[in-house]
Amino acid sequence: MSAGTLTRRAAILAGFGGAGALIWNVNNITLNPSFTRVYQTVEDWTRISQRALQHTGGLAPEYTEADISPTFKPNGTYDPGGAEYNAHVAQNFVNWRLQIDGLVGHPLSLSLADLRKLPARTQITKHDCVEGWTAIGKWTGVQLGMLLKAAGLAANARYAVFHCADNLTGEPAKGGEQSPGQYYESVDLVDAFHPQTLIAYDLNGKPLGVPHGAPLRLRVERQLGYKQAKYIRRIEIVESFKHIAGGFGGYWEDRGYEWYAGI
Repeated sequence: MSAGTLTRRAAILAGFGGAGALIWNVNNITLNPSFTRVYQTVEDWTRISQRALQHTGGLAPEYTEADISPTFKPNGTYDPGGAEYNAHVAQNFVNWRLQIDGLVGHPLSLSLADLRKLPARTQITKHDCVEGWTAIGKWTGVQLGMLLKAAGLAANARYAVFHCADNLTGEPAKGGEQSPGQYYESVDLVDAFHPQTLIAYDLNGKPLGVPHGAPLRLRVERQLGYKQAKYIRRIEIVESFKHIAGGFGGYWEDRGYEWYAGI
């Protein structure tokens, strides 16, 4: 995803400016105090609305096998590269471990084999990218809430932070000409325990390929594509994410994107 891409919501807001097409740079918009206030208001409204739906069992729409897109375009990084990740690819990720730690009573270290032995959920859902494209795919994985229950959350736990293997170095092949930084994302515990929030290992009945986040990625189906963290290697449970990287809860959020990103 390019840092110069408008969110769908920002494009609508830009369109209110009158006749003619206006091309905005997302950094100019998100760093403008007036637009920041608008974003925060819309984000708060979206979060409150979705919370109300979730308390009544609201789910993101699910589709049928016939609806699956013939091509599911990868988003963000296509290949983290590096010696360590390449070695995992060559070994078919048999030594990859998912760490769950932070504010938990029982830290976990799980292999792919461990995760595949756990009860799985499969769902066919639509991916909405900030760039404006969508795709429908079938995801299989473990419900994140199940893993967090097993880890035993502390009383002051509030967020799950996903630490990933991809480091965006400014190379276009790794997501665009943005500033370097390790990719990470976060959700609060309401979204973490939503039944459709998965640590996914399969797409369309096959193990995730490298462009789609092998071996593990997040699916949090009521949020935009940049929330769907790929190449997950650690889930850290925290009370606040202010001390992590730029302090706004995610790689793109540190660069002006909204944190909740609800759809």
